[in-house]
Amino acid sequence: MIEIIDKKNCCGCWACVQRCPKQCISMIEDDEGFLYPKVDKDICINCHLCEYVCPIINTDAPRKPLETYAAINKNEQIRLESSSGGIFSAIAEYIINDGGVVFGAKFNDKWEVIHDYTETIDGLAQFRGSKYVQSQIGDNYKKVKQFLTSGRKVLFSGTPCQIAGLKHFLKKEYENLLTVDFICHGVPSPGVWRKYLKEEVALICNPKNTVLPRSIHERDDLNVTIEGISFRNKTLGWKKYSFALDLSTTNESGEKIQFCSRKHLHENLFLKGFLANLFLRPSCYDCPAKCGKSGSDITLGDFWGIDRVMPELDDDRGTSAVLANTPVGIEALQQACVNLWDTEYGRILRCNPALEHSPRVPRNRANFFVSRQRSLVKKICRYAHRPIIVQIKNIAYNLLGQTIYNKLKQIRSKQRK
Repeated sequence: MIEIIDKKNCCGCWACVQRCPKQCISMIEDDEGFLYPKVDKDICINCHLCEYVCPIINTDAPRKPLETYAAINKNEQIRLESSSGGIFSAIAEYIINDGGVVFGAKFNDKWEVIHDYTETIDGLAQFRGSKYVQSQIGDNYKKVKQFLTSGRKVLFSGTPCQIAGLKHFLKKEYENLLTVDFICHGVPSPGVWRKYLKEEVALICNPKNTVLPRSIHERDDLNVTIEGISFRNKTLGWKKYSFALDLSTTNESGEKIQFCSRKHLHENLFLKGFLANLFLRPSCYDCPAKCGKSGSDITLGDFWGIDRVMPELDDDRGTSAVLANTPVGIEALQQACVNLWDTEYGRILRCNPALEHSPRVPRNRANFFVSRQRSLVKKICRYAHRPIIVQIKNIAYNLLGQTIYNKLKQIRSKQRK
């Protein structure tokens, strides 16, 4: 049976829960806000099926992609609404137009991140954009199998470990299945996200901490509703993305008032903690699904450094790095409404080391979770510090990369003359 002793040995993919024939495994939240399987030993029949589908117990071999691209969605509006180049939406539209079903991560009515599916183009909007919180898979692997066995095409998108969990759950390859993962830095705690969101809204509504419309300032009792959340808002551009909260309240006349709180990625505390690896799942620090081990057909990410590699594509609206890992993935990209430019795997890896390397455990992580500091925001302020060596490496790389690019530009200019 599945028995989690060391928490780094569970990625929270829910495969074991869905495979259990006696339904004796449930997901329980721990003190860090992550879900882990717990077995009811009185019901368990020791069939070991839960172990056979675990992507950590059964780690697959690493692999390199067949093709790598820089890519942009041909629909400019979809591209602007997406985190990078809008490639997921283009692939998903292709699948739905062919009568298929698309699974992805979305917010529920409590602003928790869950997995769900849609059969319509309009339904894709809820899956668009990054969500830096671990999603709850629920029983979606079972639903995927039902659609596949009925002959429907299925696109399943998720983290690399979620794709690996699905693959082991299904136990065989399906010609009508397309899997898409992304270059994953790690998944933050849903519990931390829940507390952060509650505190952030309270701070926004405090006149001493932010500037809101005058009519809201005059109210003593605020009834604020979250209307939308964007982790990667492009109002200030793709490279300087912001965390945006769309909120609403009502005045004394019952009139609805809408306003937005927007903070640059280096100003927003949740993103700051995420980038400092402060509250990632323990398994993320030794990820079992990197280096192509997930088995996905396509891997998507941001093409950071595009200004140095292909400056003609750099309009600060978002360009995707795309890795086609299988012939099925290559065919899907050719059918989707996207522009593709061939590039080298090494160019993508240089600016996306998370493709092959797990983040380090920050020395402040344990202190963050055991601290009795009441305010989560203040805890993040205190403990979310990126290692100095990492900051120095990033600065050096950016300067060196720009220097090399400028030198090459000068050489090309001389050659043309």
